[in-house]
Amino acid sequence: SSDQIEQLHRRFKQLSGDQPTIRKENFNNVPDLELNPIRSKIVRAFFDNRNLRKGPSGLADEINFEDFLTIMSYFRPIDTTMGEEQVELSRKEKLRFLFHMYDSDSDGRITLEEYRNVVEELLSGNPHIEKESARSIADGAMMEAASVCVGQMEPDQVYEGITFEDFLKIWQGIDIETKMHVRFLNMETMALCH
Repeated sequence: SSDQIEQLHRRFKQLSGDQPTIRKENFNNVPDLELNPIRSKIVRAFFDNRNLRKGPSGLADEINFEDFLTIMSYFRPIDTTMGEEQVELSRKEKLRFLFHMYDSDSDGRITLEEYRNVVEELLSGNPHIEKESARSIADGAMMEAASVCVGQMEPDQVYEGITFEDFLKIWQGIDIETKMHVRFLNMETMALCH
């Protein structure tokens, strides 16, 4: 709606410091992102050309308001008036955004190394979990992904990584709408940023 776009524009102006574009550094003072262990991946996703629909790889140095709206559209809640096909398309787009966060080299697969990276970042704030434990958790999850996506593998078969189609299978039945939202749009928290 026009009210939502207006609110997003105000938020954009606050983030950019009234400039025509936002750079990665503009996200440094957002309280809701500050403590997030995968903060760098989230911020990077805002500048990922795949998410901006500007190409198959690479990162933008800055984004304008139109780009910001494109990114924020991934977080739009499902509208109750949407048809089943639209709901499925919206869900797929949200999952593609998430997939791009994990597929850091833009090769179309989330490799074991990329997944280990994410798990290590997620668990980095827990002093009771060592890096080796985080790696074991990632390895186990990747084996589970292989069994879900490929089924029974031969002993000499290597699972190359999670493709987007695999990612869709893994997330089947999980309500992405309740898991993927943006709290940093809260205008009151901005007073703390300046």
